[in-house]
Amino acid sequence: MNSLKNVTNVLAFLFLVISITAPACAQLPEFFNFDDNYYSVYGGPNVTATLIGDNEYSRGDTVTIDLNLMNKGVISGFEDEADKDDLDELEQKLQMTEMNYEAQRTTAIGIVAILNSSSPYVIVKSGPQEAGSLSSGQQTEDPVQFSIEISKNAPAGTYPLNLQLYYGYQQDVQINGDDETDLGITNMEVGLWYAVGQQNQTINIKVDNEADFEVVNATGTLYANSDGMLRVTYKNTGEMTAKDATVRISPDDPFSTTDDQAFLGTLEPGQTADALFKLKVDEMAVAKAYSINSEIKYEDQDGHSQISDTIKIKTETLPARSFGESLSTYTGLFAIILIVIVAAGGFFIYNKQKKG
Repeated sequence: MNSLKNVTNVLAFLFLVISITAPACAQLPEFFNFDDNYYSVYGGPNVTATLIGDNEYSRGDTVTIDLNLMNKGVISGFEDEADKDDLDELEQKLQMTEMNYEAQRTTAIGIVAILNSSSPYVIVKSGPQEAGSLSSGQQTEDPVQFSIEISKNAPAGTYPLNLQLYYGYQQDVQINGDDETDLGITNMEVGLWYAVGQQNQTINIKVDNEADFEVVNATGTLYANSDGMLRVTYKNTGEMTAKDATVRISPDDPFSTTDDQAFLGTLEPGQTADALFKLKVDEMAVAKAYSINSEIKYEDQDGHSQISDTIKIKTETLPARSFGESLSTYTGLFAIILIVIVAAGGFFIYNKQKKG
């Protein structure tokens, strides 16, 4: 609600100033003419922004960036529009008074900051922000803040953000009066003409190189009311090597395990590694597709411990096997073991006879 109110106030201010200055900010209308214009002054506000703190972030971050605004505006020059030798005492006084007003030309009034991103990987969540008024040499007491969201799929690199600054400023002054007295100028009238200034600036943010992971394959036959093995292949899709990587799963119903970790080793960018998990499937498990959460703990190139975002493992369960199917499976397993034993025994007897 406050954001909407701020935007409304900003638009109302800009509309007011623009309507006053139409049709052209650089040219004064004919009705703006109290008397002779004693000076033409050049220069104006120059508002610059500085990013406070680090500009490097991780993909998937939602962060608030702080911008400090400072007005470095200067009067770059002025011209006398009247010959001093031809001015009487009153006009000289008016001329001096006008110059005092003209010095305010460098003040930026009612600054409004708007931040935009041209990249789909970086989204600016905040609307226009008000920064008050700044005279020359002054900076904001509190930083102007913008919330930005960085996509989880953002490639590492630099992302330019466009900062637009709008403000009002005093473009011209005209002044007149009736008489010069000891108390000052009588019936003095001051005409102040305001225009809209705009400045654009690029604010660069960086998305760090880092390791990132995805599951490229998951195989395993999991039956309800049975134990089974799940083999998962992980790939480092990031730009940084992951050292001593260990994956941990967090199984929910209908899965349980006492073997929730597996060592992947060092994964270079683009490299894969397999993890093997023993899972028990609940007897009441419904035969359908499931998702198991996992995360990878690793060491980055600076030796700092990091933990990845949650990585989903997609698998499925099958209906519980009948006694005959289970027996057939075990029979096949026993047959294989028996063959191995017989072969080993035969080899032992053969070697013994050969030596005898």
